[in-house]
Amino acid sequence: MARRPSAVLGAASAIHFIHDGFSDILYVLLPILTAEFGLSFTQVGLLKTAYSGGMASFQVPAGLLAERWGEARLLAAGTAVTALGYLAAGLVGGFAGLLACLLAAGLGSSVQHPLSSSLVARADESGRRRMALGTYNCSGDLGKVVVPALVGLAAAWVGWRGATESYAVLGLLAAVALPLMLTRLQVGGPIGAPSDRGGKGARVSGWGIRDARGFLALSGIQVIDNSTRTAFLTFLPFLLIAKGSTVPGVGFALMLVFAGGAAGKLACGALAERLGVIRTVIITEAATGLGILALLGLPLGASLAVLPALGIALNGTSSVLYGTVADLVQADRQARSYAVFYTVGISASALAPFVYGMVSDWAGVTTTLSVVGACVFVTIPLTSTLRAPVAAAALPRA
Repeated sequence: MARRPSAVLGAASAIHFIHDGFSDILYVLLPILTAEFGLSFTQVGLLKTAYSGGMASFQVPAGLLAERWGEARLLAAGTAVTALGYLAAGLVGGFAGLLACLLAAGLGSSVQHPLSSSLVARADESGRRRMALGTYNCSGDLGKVVVPALVGLAAAWVGWRGATESYAVLGLLAAVALPLMLTRLQVGGPIGAPSDRGGKGARVSGWGIRDARGFLALSGIQVIDNSTRTAFLTFLPFLLIAKGSTVPGVGFALMLVFAGGAAGKLACGALAERLGVIRTVIITEAATGLGILALLGLPLGASLAVLPALGIALNGTSSVLYGTVADLVQADRQARSYAVFYTVGISASALAPFVYGMVSDWAGVTTTLSVVGACVFVTIPLTSTLRAPVAAAALPRA
């Protein structure tokens, strides 16, 4: 059983790869859909909002249901629904149909983050949990690196519908394989099962949040971090196309961002272990804001050179925040606590593309991304509110 944490981490990371691939092929598809269906920037934002809104809507119910039915069943069902949503999207012929399909796909994907995070955190309670969660988050960024780039290339060859449907079939295969992996590891069942209790004492009631002030401060930082990151990635392709990029070039550019993000999630998880949560968040958020603002004035070639470094800062903060959630909540309520945390963050991600889409229709993409870059700096004063709860969580408990 000594190898169980790494095996659970591997299974959770595989499903994270699949789901983040589904989420982020949208960034490649949006310019294609805009050209094919004649969409406005507001409609572009609504498509992303539909997917993220579906993800946000079922996070808390998924966390609660997992305690009764187990993570494995819900993860498999959700993955299947997401894949079917993308299969259907390849068959529709208009904006309304795309909106409905992406809403359904997002609803299915809502189970992945809270349940997988809970599996990883419980499996590695006595180890370096923040590093394990950083590795889990990195796997999602690997999906973001590989899948959008491949879909961008395939779309130029077989069209966006064929490229999307092919990846959806892979998602269906993953939905079949996932419960088999978790059953073999004897995890992913109801939280009350002996294998998941580990004899660690009585369960607690409620949401399991030990420090409400710390949890609220952490959630506030996540709201700004998620909303600005999602808005940036939604409208970055349009900025690059205005600089002269092609659609496959956009896929390559996103690969550079997410490659940096994958490295950032690993590096920032380790950095937080050495420098602490507060200092790491300040460094990554300041670098993100400065990087976005600098990108606006650069030509295409220089922009591509900057994107990997920007990706490190852009995505690195999330590993620090996700790892800190587990410090502020009870172990046997982590699924529902993570569900609340992800609901708050993904709700912000859902609203941001629509709001920034209206700004883009009114003032242009460059102005929108200028606002996005400036908003990132709001997280820095918020870290002072988080300082005391993080220090208290680090103290030994009686």
